[in-house]
Amino acid sequence: MAAIAVRDVDAYVARPNPRHTVILVYGPDLGLVRERARVLLKAGGADPSDPFSTVTLEGDQLASDPGRLADEARAIGLFGGRRIVHVRAGGRSFVEALEGILADPPQDALIVIEAGDLRKGAPLRKMVEAANSAAALPCYEDDERAIAALIDSTLRAAGLEIERDARDVLASLLGSDRMASRAELDKLMLYAGGKKRIEYDDVIAAIADSSGLAIDDVVDAAAAGDADEALVSFAKTRAAGSPASVVLGAAIRHVATLHRLSLRVERGDRAASLVREPQQRIHFRRQSSFERALTRFGSGELERTLTALGTALLASRRSAELADPIAEREILALAKGARRRR
Repeated sequence: MAAIAVRDVDAYVARPNPRHTVILVYGPDLGLVRERARVLLKAGGADPSDPFSTVTLEGDQLASDPGRLADEARAIGLFGGRRIVHVRAGGRSFVEALEGILADPPQDALIVIEAGDLRKGAPLRKMVEAANSAAALPCYEDDERAIAALIDSTLRAAGLEIERDARDVLASLLGSDRMASRAELDKLMLYAGGKKRIEYDDVIAAIADSSGLAIDDVVDAAAAGDADEALVSFAKTRAAGSPASVVLGAAIRHVATLHRLSLRVERGDRAASLVREPQQRIHFRRQSSFERALTRFGSGELERTLTALGTALLASRRSAELADPIAEREILALAKGARRRR
């Protein structure tokens, strides 16, 4: 049985077990799934220019023709060497195609399967995890540590250094999707040009939407109860040219998310666990603020806050000259008006 633990996946990808004929790479982060599958294929000797040594199959095709996987895996390459089969899972099950392979693994073949998020009891995942000749590699969205490691390894490979402050803000700006993070890093390195050391201003100029960050800071600080920080951030958004109505709109979306989460807290879920669920897509930079807000608000208070914010948004649009004081008033109300939970 080879269900690779999340913490050991990178080490496995760097040094795959040669006894494993089938490697399943799966998870919700499709960018990371694709990246790791590509590394495994390359390490196995994949050569896209030689169709006799490397072949790509669609899982839906194998569902209709289960015997094809065995035929391809046991075929002999034109120039000899290892046979590489790349399978991209689709919406149909092709576990029947794997049964013979796992029961009698080909002597000189590697089958790498890319799949999406598979629950624990999913037939494909269950079959691979139970086989001695296979490995299952989960790919979950990047957390803070993974993002920091990605930054370091990518810049090191490019021969670049980065200032500490620049690295910290870069880590806070990158999301949990590996493919998107790589694209942002490529953009940053292109912007840096011939420089050998990336600075804070490079990160802000190449990646950050400073007004958007300030808006997040406004609503996060206000909902967490920090009125002074919220007002400072609000001033930054106005200086950057963001209208007060945009800030109020962001506050409405933020409070609506808090309301949805607060209903689960009231049913017994822990706020600390909720804000870190991958499906919530709350950037780790903001998770502690969300958690503090959920200790301050109940669903009833949040409903009343949504009503007040909606009224304020309408008023700010009707009286543009009063938009700033209207927004400031609601920011202060959000910061000061909630009760702390016992």
